[in-house]
Amino acid sequence: MSNIEQSDTFRLGDRMVKRLGYGAMQLAGPGVFGPPKDHHAALAVLRHAIASGVNHIDTSDFYGPHLTNQLIREALAPYARDLVIVTKIGARRGVDASWIPAFSPEELTRAVHDNLRNLGVDVLEVVNLRAMFGIHGPAEGSIEAPLTVLAELQRKGLMRHIGLSNVTPAQIEEGRRICRIVCVQNNYNLAHRADDALIDELARQGIAYVPFFPLGGFTPLQSSTLSDVAARLGATPMQIALAWLLRRAPNVLLIPGTSSLAHLRENLAAAELDLPDDVASALDGIAANTAPAHGATSR
Repeated sequence: MSNIEQSDTFRLGDRMVKRLGYGAMQLAGPGVFGPPKDHHAALAVLRHAIASGVNHIDTSDFYGPHLTNQLIREALAPYARDLVIVTKIGARRGVDASWIPAFSPEELTRAVHDNLRNLGVDVLEVVNLRAMFGIHGPAEGSIEAPLTVLAELQRKGLMRHIGLSNVTPAQIEEGRRICRIVCVQNNYNLAHRADDALIDELARQGIAYVPFFPLGGFTPLQSSTLSDVAARLGATPMQIALAWLLRRAPNVLLIPGTSSLAHLRENLAAAELDLPDDVASALDGIAANTAPAHGATSR
């Protein structure tokens, strides 16, 4: 069993979580829509993650929709006391599996209650507001109205903490004038490094940064440098990519997702890798030679 204790910990809200967690998005069917191909395998992946020491799970009720949260509840409730489940709102799914912005007060309130019901909890630990202004990434636009709704729901006791997803630095600053922001979740990996300066600024402020698509998402990372480093260290390219992220900054919390037990074990083993300085320098150069690939869906 992998020793994820070597990934260290960081504060998420008022809880300390291990920096290597699990993202539940891939538990749903193709296109993050409909039921999983293998219901029992999905439950097994969730249970093995917790048994391996994971205490941070990322999810959303628009995965499925509803099905991923229901799987988490079936597999893990009653939840371990140290488990932090983070969800996100700001979108809904069309009958054609499309991703539709859902920012009205009624939609946001309904989404919070859907997450509470399907996860089977009285209070959500962290809720991320997912901005939907850009198709492939963050785009400017005021988040004041939806975030004010979320802050009011927090005051009513429906969630403990609030985070932001798919946002720009200006939106983060706007958000911090409205409520405390405990985490930022944006697209970031070895090849997609637009948030380098933001990560360092958030680290100085003690705010967690949670990269989604840490392994490239629907277009997995491809690099001869990455493959060469993996061969040298006797690891897989994806393990190297995760180990680089853990090394990148102390506030980076990883949520690699998979529906495979074998891949879950592989991902968790990345915590045990120690990248030499020359290897880290070589990996740092990948972004300069790789155009970022856009994921096909929301996250």
